[in-house]
Amino acid sequence: MKKLLLPCLLLSTMAFTAPPKWTSLFDGKTIKGWHSYHKDGVVGWSIEDGALTPDGTGGDLVTDKEYENFELEFEFKIPKGSNSGVVYKIIDSPDIKSTYMSGPEYQVIDDKGYLDGEGKPYKLKDTQMTGANYDMIPPSDFSVAKAPGEWNKGRIIVNKNHVEHFLNGKKLVDYEYGSDNWKALVAKSKFANWPYATPHAKGKIALQNHSPKERVWYKNIQIREL
Repeated sequence: MKKLLLPCLLLSTMAFTAPPKWTSLFDGKTIKGWHSYHKDGVVGWSIEDGALTPDGTGGDLVTDKEYENFELEFEFKIPKGSNSGVVYKIIDSPDIKSTYMSGPEYQVIDDKGYLDGEGKPYKLKDTQMTGANYDMIPPSDFSVAKAPGEWNKGRIIVNKNHVEHFLNGKKLVDYEYGSDNWKALVAKSKFANWPYATPHAKGKIALQNHSPKERVWYKNIQIREL
């Protein structure tokens, strides 16, 4: 009988180890748990057909809560020539002008038809393509993103400084936040003298409104803390 006790106890312990629960960050009906960057409430973001979308007047939309280790899932759609992103590890401080100045960005963009400020075709760098760790690490596959007007599914995992970006079920980016290699990349980038360059454990999450002329739609946003 004693030989049976240990396996039974192990099974009993395993049975009570529940996986992290998913929490909805947007229910398709109300914009709760978010605010416009550097503002108290939500400005310039509305709901269209169950999706969040900006009109260009309110800047980035930021979670009220900070997150450290998490798995984030979301769906996004952009029109032709548009640009956006999901920024994480944000320091929501009045002296930091933009969200991407303190946190990494999951790039969302029209890979083939992006236009510059004058409406002319703009050739993107590999590190500026959809799913990239913006301006730092390119996606491993450039064929995964769907065409403008179609819904894509993004996924970000941050777990003890190990970060992964997924697009439509495929892993495109894998890196160690705060590592020597990461610091070397930052030192050569435009982020070198920004709060971005100092590794920090926690931060808020933002949906980027890149410019007043650029639209984007986000829906089915959910997170589970690890």
